[in-house]
Amino acid sequence: MFVFRRVKRLIILDNVTNDNHRERDVRLLAAYRPTWLLPSGVPRGVWEYAHSEDIAAEYDESIASTDLVVFDQQVIARYCKLPGLVVDLGCGTGRALIPLLKRGFRGVGVDLSRPMLQAFTEKAKQNGVSVWAIQANIVELDCLQGGIADYCLCLFSTIGMIHGRSNRRRVLEHVRRILKPGGVFIVHVHNVWFQALTAGGRSWLIPHWFQTRILRKGQFGDRFFEYHGIPNVFVHAFTRREFLRDLRSAGLCVRKLIPLAVGRREPLAHSWFFGWLRANGWIAVCERPTET
Repeated sequence: MFVFRRVKRLIILDNVTNDNHRERDVRLLAAYRPTWLLPSGVPRGVWEYAHSEDIAAEYDESIASTDLVVFDQQVIARYCKLPGLVVDLGCGTGRALIPLLKRGFRGVGVDLSRPMLQAFTEKAKQNGVSVWAIQANIVELDCLQGGIADYCLCLFSTIGMIHGRSNRRRVLEHVRRILKPGGVFIVHVHNVWFQALTAGGRSWLIPHWFQTRILRKGQFGDRFFEYHGIPNVFVHAFTRREFLRDLRSAGLCVRKLIPLAVGRREPLAHSWFFGWLRANGWIAVCERPTET
């Protein structure tokens, strides 16, 4: 079975080496690539985040205390039962994919960050599992053939780091294309209205709402901020309606929409009561419809 299409400028990392010259070139590319040459949907801050060796080195430690990484593993275990091919978009260091590989699944990890992929392949070797690791922009996934995947993951608001609704919808269209009929897609996003529940959140949300909804400048839910010394890192937070519309517009059937409680360690209780506001975010479990 062929997994990859032949495309230009695709880097497939099966056995990543630490070549000093190559690493220097990657760092220079991150620092000096002009904005007009950035990949589709990738803002400057996200590009620099992806090429930061420090971010990759500290990533596992930085998320270790985050309850979401425990809860989304429970969701994965529930809906990814039978071994098959898993494509993890924004795989990072492999924290979601490697446990599946150890259970007998086959895996393809896709990430824009070469340092993350190096950490991922090294962890895979340490755990005695084989992986395909691809450095690519998840907006541009023509390198993957259609109908190959039994499961697809896009966790920890990876899709929210894509700038522009049309680009995020392209990601979802690729997901539908690469899934087999009946294949399962698990995706996490943040809730923009959750910001209304704290004073600090409201101080951002109210002027942002006025600027985007009244003055029509920018897109509601877009936020740029500094992260670990990197300016203008981008994350888009969704409304519930927007999230569902984007999934359905890509031809994905939403089997389960899980609203997250404040700590993201469990589903939101009594989600019927202003769940669109109270949810910290959502995990959606979707399926590519079976062809009729």
